[in-house]
Amino acid sequence: MNIDDMVLVSIDDHVVEPPDMFDGRVPAKWTDLAPQVVRGEDGIERWIYRGRPTGVSGLNAVVSWPAEEWGRDPANFAEMRPGVYDIHERVRDMDRNGILASMCFPTFTGFSAGHLNHYKDEITISMIQAYNDWHIDGWAGAYPGRFIPIALLPTWDPELMKAEIRRVAAKGCKAVTMPELPHLEGLPSYHNIEYWGPVFQTLSDENLVMCLHIGQGFGSIKSAPDAPIDNLIILACQVSSVAAQDLLWGPAMRSYPDLRFAFSEGGIGWIPFYLDRCDRHYTNQRWLRRDFGGKLPSEVFREHTLACYVTDPTSLKLRHEIGIDNIAWECDYPHSDSIWPNAPEFVHAELTGAGASDDDIEKITWQNATRFFNWDPFAALPKEQATVGALRARAADVETATVPRAEWARRYAQKHATAA
Repeated sequence: MNIDDMVLVSIDDHVVEPPDMFDGRVPAKWTDLAPQVVRGEDGIERWIYRGRPTGVSGLNAVVSWPAEEWGRDPANFAEMRPGVYDIHERVRDMDRNGILASMCFPTFTGFSAGHLNHYKDEITISMIQAYNDWHIDGWAGAYPGRFIPIALLPTWDPELMKAEIRRVAAKGCKAVTMPELPHLEGLPSYHNIEYWGPVFQTLSDENLVMCLHIGQGFGSIKSAPDAPIDNLIILACQVSSVAAQDLLWGPAMRSYPDLRFAFSEGGIGWIPFYLDRCDRHYTNQRWLRRDFGGKLPSEVFREHTLACYVTDPTSLKLRHEIGIDNIAWECDYPHSDSIWPNAPEFVHAELTGAGASDDDIEKITWQNATRFFNWDPFAALPKEQATVGALRARAADVETATVPRAEWARRYAQKHATAA
C-alpha cells in the first residue's frame, strides 16, 4: 500500500483543555465554583476545582519539544505547542500528520473524571455536563468529521450515569471513559452486577463504547518505593489485562452481549498470553463451572473488545491470533509516546514489517475503529480527501521542527502582546 493512500484514525489522543472551556457552559449560580486555571506564586498554572489543584505534567504536552526537555515537571500553556489545546491548530497538526480523525481523552479531569468526582454532588454533575458539552459541541463539533467524541460520567451513582449516557448519546457522542479498576477509588468493582448492571445495559441500549484508558489503575502496580518512573511507564499496559479479567470473568462480557470495551493505550502484546491462559484455565479448571455460553473465554473477549496500540512490532506479527478485527492504531498526541509528524511512515513500516496485507492495514488503521465506534469516517470528507496524501497537501506550511519550551513561550507572549 502506498503511504499517501492510507487512511489513519487515531483512537487515542489527548486534549489539554483550554482555560476558557467552561465559559458560558455552567449555570450562573455555580459559575464561581467552575474549575479554573490559576497561576500560583511559583509561576505554575494549575486547574483548581473547589480548592483541589490539578497540574499538567510536561509528559502530557511534549510534542515538538526536544527530548532533553521532557519530564514530569509542570507545563504552562505558553510553553506548549498550540495544537495541544487549540482546536484549530490541532486540526492543522492532524492534517500534517495525515490523520483523518481522533478521539481525545481528557487531561485535568482524569481519564474517568476522578478529579471532579471527589465532590459527589449536584455541582459536580453540572460540571461534568459542562465538560461533555464543551467536548462534544466546542471541541469535536468545531470540525465535524474529524473527532470521535467521548464523555465523562458521574461514576458515584448508577442512576446519574444512566442519565448522562442517554443525554450525551442524544448529542451524538460515541463513547464514555470509565475507570479501569473502580474499586481502587472506593467504588464497587465491575463484578458487582447490582451497581454496574444498569449502567452496562444503558451503554448497550445507547450503543456507546466503554473506554478504559490506562492511568486510573496504576494503583494496582505496587512497585518498590524507590522504583524509577520507568517501572510505571513500561508496566502500565499490563493493567489492561487486570481490567479485562474483571470484565471477562465478571458479568460484563458474559451477560451483556451488546456491550463493547476499548482498551486504550494498553497495547496488544498482553492479549495472546492472556487469552491462552484464560482458555487453559476454563478448560482445565472445570470444577469452577464458569459459564461462557458454550464458547471459549477468548471468543467472548473478541466479541466485545477493541485493543489500541501506539507501537507493537512483535505483537503485530500475531495479529490474526489476537484477532485482526480487534486491533486499532493510536497516535497518542501530544504525549511522550506520540508519533508526530511522521506517523504514516512509522505505521506503514511497522505493519509491512510484520507482513500485513493491504486489507490488514486498512482494518488496523481505520476500519476496525470506525466500525467499533459506529462512526462514519467519510460523512464530512469523501475518502479521496481523507487520505494521508490529501490531508498533508492541505498542511504543507505547518512547522514540524523541534521547538524548545522557551521558544513556544516567547511566541505565545508575542502573539498575545500583538493581540492586545
